[in-house]
Amino acid sequence: MKFADFPQAVVNENVEYAVKEITNVIKKYGPRESGGENCYAAQKHIKKELDSFCDETHFESYKMSPKALVHFTKIVSAAIIIAVALCSILTFKGIMTFFLSQCIVAGVIAVSLFVTLMQFVLYKEFLDPLYKKVEAHNLIGVRKPRGEVKRRIIISGHIDAAYEWRHIYFGKDSPLMLGLMYGTIGGAVISFVLGVITIVANFVDMGKFGDFMLNYSFYFNFFTALMMITLFLFVDFKTISPGANDNLTGTYAAVTALRMLDMAGVDFENTEVVAIITDGEEAGLRGCKAWARDHYDEYVNGGVETAILCVDTLTDYEYMNVYKKDMSGMVDNSKALSELVMEAGKEAGCDDIKFATVFFGSSDAAAFSQAGITATTLAAMDPHPADYYHNRRDTADRLVPKTIKAGFNTVIATILKFDEQGLQK
Repeated sequence: MKFADFPQAVVNENVEYAVKEITNVIKKYGPRESGGENCYAAQKHIKKELDSFCDETHFESYKMSPKALVHFTKIVSAAIIIAVALCSILTFKGIMTFFLSQCIVAGVIAVSLFVTLMQFVLYKEFLDPLYKKVEAHNLIGVRKPRGEVKRRIIISGHIDAAYEWRHIYFGKDSPLMLGLMYGTIGGAVISFVLGVITIVANFVDMGKFGDFMLNYSFYFNFFTALMMITLFLFVDFKTISPGANDNLTGTYAAVTALRMLDMAGVDFENTEVVAIITDGEEAGLRGCKAWARDHYDEYVNGGVETAILCVDTLTDYEYMNVYKKDMSGMVDNSKALSELVMEAGKEAGCDDIKFATVFFGSSDAAAFSQAGITATTLAAMDPHPADYYHNRRDTADRLVPKTIKAGFNTVIATILKFDEQGLQK
């Protein structure tokens, strides 16, 4: 079937269905912390829906640490604040020189920046061993073809919601709050650079500049410590976003993809269509990392052409993008799949759909791509960021049916196009 022949009445009904179900999930299951009971309860609810139009549904479990990804913000900020405070006291009491104080602070900041890189830029499970692990689940629904499986397309969305980021919630439309976010990182980097210059100046004659650095560069650390107070307060672990847009819209893009095929009577000959409802994206892509580890051989060496389309937030129509680059631009998602989704989006009427880069943060597709599995991401979210991003404003009232419909149409068009031609590598 061509997308032009797919009944729009089915899409419209499923947009209404998704909005209703997203509202229901938020009201019935409440905050969905990664790896929490509410996430699992919501997944069980969705499994009952999938059972009615899937040939097979099941759960796969794995272990994860919900707070490990962003709790580093409290660790590194506290370490830097304490280092600056103690070194200042010891220096002004004459127990320690400015040079030694600057060396110590620079060392603490260097370690903190490394932890930040591992945790929040590269999404490594670096601090996870320090935190309590819980059992989390990925939910799978499969719609099998009539004949032999020769192609497999997976639509994935994560069901967990994020801890609230105070800077975004309280800083709506505020340049001050964005300044605090960038000032935290900038202050730490500048303090580290000044520390390195000071160390060099202690051993190399740099004239008056070197003397100035040895005697006064330490004072900049007071600014950095002040910025670290805001970092310490950055994540509110007691408040969890309702996650209506991020990412119940993506969750229901996966659910309704199979539901729409069933309602439209689309029965493929050789293409298997799968929905994966993951947990743990907001905890560092943990669900997809576990899935990629467990299914690598099946997806890469199993003889079935497999592609994964992750859908994450369908809200801001003007930012409907296919993300070819992920994880702060350091991971390349599949070029072939990204181009196929782009073509499908245009066929579905999204003329302004664009290629884009996840310039800060990551989507689940990055975990699959890093593992060598063909994947990309479709999303429609203001990257500046949106005022509902990771905070309590992400409610069902903020859902945008127009964007949800455009996303659903793009997903269906992608599935139909993949069935017809594959990735044409």
